[in-house]
Amino acid sequence: MTAAFDAVLTGRGTRLVRDDGVVLTWDPVRWRAGADPDDGWVLDRCTGPTVDLGCGPGRLVAALTARGVVALGVDTSAAARVLCRGRGAPMVRRDVFARLPGEGSWAHVLLADGNIGIGGDPARLLTRAAGLLRPGGSVIVETGPDPDEWWRGTARTCDDGDPPRLRHPHRRPGSAAVEVAWACVGAAALRRPAAASGLRVVAASPPGGRSFVELQRG
Repeated sequence: MTAAFDAVLTGRGTRLVRDDGVVLTWDPVRWRAGADPDDGWVLDRCTGPTVDLGCGPGRLVAALTARGVVALGVDTSAAARVLCRGRGAPMVRRDVFARLPGEGSWAHVLLADGNIGIGGDPARLLTRAAGLLRPGGSVIVETGPDPDEWWRGTARTCDDGDPPRLRHPHRRPGSAAVEVAWACVGAAALRRPAAASGLRVVAASPPGGRSFVELQRG
C-alpha cells in the first residue's frame, strides 16, 4: 500500500483500478495544497485533539494546528512524511493499526479523502478508530457520492497514460502496478459497520458537495 500512495503523492499516477473495473481517480494536487472551503465542515467539528489517519501531505493537520487545535497525522508513506515536514504538520510514519500516540485520548479521528478504504475492511478500521477516541469523541469520515455504495476488494495502481482494463490494468514496460486492499463506502452503507463498532451517526454534511459523516463514540 505504501508504494501505491508514494506514487500518487509524487505525481507518478492518480488512479486505482478496482477489481470490478471501476476507476478511482484521486487528486494529489488538492491534497498537497492547503485546506479548502470543502474541508471547512470537517475542520469546524474538530474542537479538541485530532488524529488524521492516512494524512497524506498533512493539509488538514496543518490547518488544525493553525487554528490552535492539537493535531497529529499518521501515514505509512515516506513521501507524505517529507511533505508534512515541509509544511510543519506533526506526523508519525506508522501503520494506522500499529500502536499510536495518545491511544484512547483523542477527541476526533479523521478518515478523509476516501481513507475509509484503508485496509479494505471498513468495519475493522472503524473499530480501530473508535479505540483511539476518548468517551464522547467522534470519527469524521468522508464517504462516497453514492449513499448506498458498499464495495470491498483489491485495486491496482494505474499509470496516467495507461488505459485501464478490467482486472488487469495495462502496464508500460518498466512500470510496476501495485495491488492494495481497498473499500468504498457511502453514507447510508456506513451505518451498519459504524454501529457494530460502537459508533452512531450524529451529523452529516449538507448535500451538493463532498460527503462527510460524523460518528460519535458512546
